[in-house]
Amino acid sequence: MIGMILAEALFPGYSVSANAISDLGADCGSVCVINQPSAAIFDGTVFFLGLLAAVASYIVYSTGYKTTGILALVGSFGAMGVGVFPETTGSMHVLMSFLAFFFTGLAAISSFRVLSKPASLFGIVLGIITIVALALYGSGTYLGLGPGGMERMVAYPAVIWVLMFGSSLMTRTTSAAP
Repeated sequence: MIGMILAEALFPGYSVSANAISDLGADCGSVCVINQPSAAIFDGTVFFLGLLAAVASYIVYSTGYKTTGILALVGSFGAMGVGVFPETTGSMHVLMSFLAFFFTGLAAISSFRVLSKPASLFGIVLGIITIVALALYGSGTYLGLGPGGMERMVAYPAVIWVLMFGSSLMTRTTSAAP
């Protein structure tokens, strides 16, 4: 989040409503424009996020939460892919973004087996919000938020879930694993 906010602040004329999050890596409206240092900050940050998430996903998987670990791992590969394939790469960027958001949303839903209440219910809600907002975003339905605002309705619940899930796991004792 800090890297994204920094990239937004350094991007001339950036609008959280009108611009997609990935415009920070390469803004491909009618002509592709790469604004530095925003692009380097965004691409590096999202790749690093994905890398750390992949490590965390492996740990989740290896402690017995296989479904959540696999879903989160696919989402983390998508995040790394967003950092490697900016908007200038077209369909590869779209595929990586889809993997990141969709599979992280599914991981949030599947985490109900891992988390205790009320966090388990919150994980389900955040995952559903992510997936529904992704479908709306993909269909061009922005609900008055603009494309950037709707994309944030996809991304922010996923980020909130990651923070909640990680915090929950850090406070467990080793006897809490299956």
